Amino acid sequence: MLSSMALPRRALLAALPLAAAARPLRAQPGYPDRAITVVAPFSAGGAADLAARILVAQAPRLLASPAPTMVVENRVGASGAVGTSHVQRSRADGYTLLLARVGSSAILPATDPRTPYAWDEFTMLGLLDENPFVVCVRADSPYRKLEELIAALRDHPGQLNFATTGPATILDLGVRQMFIAAGLPLDAGTAVPFRGGGEAVAALVGDHVQFIGNNLTDTSAAIANRQLRALVVSTPTRLASLPGVPTAKELELGEMQHLAGWNALFGPPGLSAEVTTAWEGCLAKLARDRDWLAAVQRLGGVPKVLNGADTRAYVLAQVSLYRDLARRLGLV
Repeated sequence: MLSSMALPRRALLAALPLAAAARPLRAQPGYPDRAITVVAPFSAGGAADLAARILVAQAPRLLASPAPTMVVENRVGASGAVGTSHVQRSRADGYTLLLARVGSSAILPATDPRTPYAWDEFTMLGLLDENPFVVCVRADSPYRKLEELIAALRDHPGQLNFATTGPATILDLGVRQMFIAAGLPLDAGTAVPFRGGGEAVAALVGDHVQFIGNNLTDTSAAIANRQLRALVVSTPTRLASLPGVPTAKELELGEMQHLAGWNALFGPPGLSAEVTTAWEGCLAKLARDRDWLAAVQRLGGVPKVLNGADTRAYVLAQVSLYRDLARRLGLV
């Protein structure tokens, strides 16, 4: 099952040009003086895309020299490696940035040595927010509690499908972590790959799969619209927005509480001090901006703005976490 999903990604990774070292370029006075592109490495409607669109809607007015415009470009494929690699190889002038995601910027380089970039080959401008991990079924599913879903997986191994965005993403590793925590085999459910979190949620809503483990950002609208039923969240305590949904710790699946998606803003290696200073100042203002905070929370995210240095330390800890998890699960 895992090998069959890996084949398209291997082909895509093989087709990517070799990463070239980006030369530091000095930003022109008054940066930015033209449009900035924020690359979202997953498909429209997913957590990365939504986070990028919230950012470009609010950030321009908070830059010291307001940006003429900011646009989101979705470059999808290879579990996020296509878009991420594109930014890594872009000119280091501050006009092509990355909406970095846990899967493509931590899990993939931590678990697959063929990844065409290292986790630390970027200028890290700041962390934006974290996304709780949630396991959902359709609202009309016979599984009203997580214990019932786990029992069905145990009694009918491999017969229930779950949506994923590739073997080296949180949608896949998170579900397999749940299997391990519940004492189930790694193939207790059958993974069905999709290009992004939004498509994965749509597959569950459309009854093409039976359950999903995903970021709350991706699933919150469908939960609010009573299309999906949340069975568990990864947060240490219950969420105010989902007071009836138990935590993994409550269900004695404590290892799941370490699962969380996150969004960050990265640039190519070698961004100038002018660019990094401009963005760190912008993100510091963003952390206090009511409109941005409300937008993140409305989608189920938890605002968590860090500066560049603290973001690097945060990502290193995430890389270590997922490398160890993949080894425990026998995936590397």
